Amino acid sequence: MPDQHSIARLVTAVSAVALVALATGCSKPADQGSAGTAPVPFANASSAAQGKAVSKLGDLTAFRTIAADVAAIVDKGDLPAAKTRIKDLEVAWDSAEAGLKPRAADDWHVLDKAIDKSLSALRADTPSQADCKAAMGALLKTFDALEGKA
Repeated sequence: MPDQHSIARLVTAVSAVALVALATGCSKPADQGSAGTAPVPFANASSAAQGKAVSKLGDLTAFRTIAADVAAIVDKGDLPAAKTRIKDLEVAWDSAEAGLKPRAADDWHVLDKAIDKSLSALRADTPSQADCKAAMGALLKTFDALEGKA
């Protein structure tokens, strides 16, 4: 029977390798996707090269597109659908945090707070279309300001 210490060393080594691989995967630049995973919410580099302003956080186009979708749904008055769609923004934003926040922490916090306000407005016990519309408008202006379009 193998020595318990050698088994423990093997388990420790395998665990360490797995943790390093996981940490490396989490610290990849946010604009690099990998096959077999959910689509990374970033446009390709060529779109940034086509004259689009890019924030210190990188290309926020995919996030802004989701926010614009939510704003359009709010404008139509379908707050339950908007609440469902903004979940996509929340998940994408949270998934990209490790790659975005180190680039420009102050900008990340500004945008994160604007996203949180939009989430709160849409998830209120009795959401108001006016409040949701105002929160989404502020969120879109935040995206534009960070991308130098405002």
